[in-house]
Amino acid sequence: MGKKQKDLFREEMVQSPGRTAARNFFSRRLSIVGMAIFAFIFFGCLITSLVIPIDLTYTDSTRINLPPSLDYLRVPDALAGNIKAMDIGSTYGMGIDQNGKLHMWGTMYDTAAKLKDLPADMKPLKLIACGLDHASAVAEDGTIYSWGNDRMNITKINEDAQGKDIVDIQAGQWVTIALDSGGNLYFWGNDSQFTFRASDHQGSYKAFAINIATAIGLTNDGNVMALTRTDTGFSRVPDEVQGHAVAVASTDKIGAALLDDGRVITWGPTTEREQLTVPEEIQGRVTQIDGGRTHFSALLDDGSVVSWGENSFGQINYPSLTGYDKVIAGYYQNAALTSEGGVATWGQRGYLMGTDQSGRDVFTRLIYGGRISLTVGFISVLISGFIGILLGGMSGYFGGKTDMFIMRLGEVFSSIPFIPLAIMLAAVVSNRISDTQRVIMIMFILGFLNWPGFARLARAQILSEKQNEFVTAAQAMGIRERVIIFRHIMPNVLGVVLVSLTLSMATCLLLESTLSFLGFGIIEPTPTWGNMLNKCVDSTVIRKFWWRWVFPSLALGLSTISINIMGDGLRDAIDPKSNDR
Repeated sequence: MGKKQKDLFREEMVQSPGRTAARNFFSRRLSIVGMAIFAFIFFGCLITSLVIPIDLTYTDSTRINLPPSLDYLRVPDALAGNIKAMDIGSTYGMGIDQNGKLHMWGTMYDTAAKLKDLPADMKPLKLIACGLDHASAVAEDGTIYSWGNDRMNITKINEDAQGKDIVDIQAGQWVTIALDSGGNLYFWGNDSQFTFRASDHQGSYKAFAINIATAIGLTNDGNVMALTRTDTGFSRVPDEVQGHAVAVASTDKIGAALLDDGRVITWGPTTEREQLTVPEEIQGRVTQIDGGRTHFSALLDDGSVVSWGENSFGQINYPSLTGYDKVIAGYYQNAALTSEGGVATWGQRGYLMGTDQSGRDVFTRLIYGGRISLTVGFISVLISGFIGILLGGMSGYFGGKTDMFIMRLGEVFSSIPFIPLAIMLAAVVSNRISDTQRVIMIMFILGFLNWPGFARLARAQILSEKQNEFVTAAQAMGIRERVIIFRHIMPNVLGVVLVSLTLSMATCLLLESTLSFLGFGIIEPTPTWGNMLNKCVDSTVIRKFWWRWVFPSLALGLSTISINIMGDGLRDAIDPKSNDR
């Protein structure tokens, strides 16, 4: 016998069984990989969900089914120091260089994919406007182009505008509006979805601002009016604005006017306080203003920029620099330009894992869904393990009628099918309990129905262990039976039971996901991996919007596989017969 083998035997003589099992477990690379993957997913979901906020009521029709991308603000290098004009669309941007050439960046997918098909023989440009999924541009000679998604006449240009001296052009979600040097506004697009009325002051407009449903106009005499056919809070312009406005801007719901003294006045629904509240420190210093969907950005007299409003995508995290002479806001992105053509951007960069059918971030929902799915699996295993070990220990130690009763009770519980029972309960109480109560209900159902397997395993192990001499010695010393069971016998049984608990967690995770996938588990808007996959059963989603099912499937698959690998590794480490030398 070699010296190395003798040292190995000598070492094992002084090592505890737990230390030997741990060494055996960590000597297997596959077990370590499985543990690392599961730990990464579990703690990643747990910790990240505490940092990233989620609004379960959030939906956004302009963000539906967007692919993974972080390029919304990635302005091409060809435009660095060379920008003549620029605008920001929903998930993309466009810029014109000093030679009149058009450059594009960001994500143009699905209905916006047609933006890549530029009009033929496009002449050198001077103005650009970006909408949801269409764009309009004006050439140096006055030719107007409009392209992209052509639904509802969005790209059907108003012929009266062609050849005019267009000084401003803006694109909304469904429409485009242009202003010529003579003070006339020209409208084209989906008139059924956009209320527009400008005929009362044609020939006197000097500026305008467009939003998702209407527009506001500014006349040469400093008066502001909503260009809408309906009377809303947005259309009621404050009296203090009239006669003093020099520029206007708009978000989806709030209007803003820049006055001749550098102050900004806002109006609209009082529920939008973040957008209505102009920072006090910038009043009297604003020289230009522009609006996105839920925020405003302003240029100050010292060349710095400020943004305010909602900050769900970092759209008001403006740079603390100076030297800018123009600010642009669109949707959830911003840009500030210098006189030399330089550009700084801030706001939404994109979505790491894309968006779903309601415009919600898949990554955020995956994290929160993982926290719920993994928590349900973990807690349900603890419940079933506690019940199973307790009843199995009593059954194996006492035997007789106690054993008979507990084992028959276990057979009754084993005969109850989980999924049909959970479906029936969900149908009965679906409208009577909250989402949190539904999560608790599923955890307890899983826990109470899965304990018989643990009970049988604990019983079998205790039947074997109670014949050993240390149990007889403990009984002879008068030690109480519950102490013998749980202090002397159970530590020798827990190793095998732990393996079963680990493997059972993967099963519980799959059962919860299956139930949510079938629509009878945890329902939206509360995310779980199962109900995220439930929305991906359509063939169109599987074919076109792969990110919606690939990422939840990977998370669920990796979690269950890694748990099973860990369980196999623990079983091999604890079982002496499997420890090959």
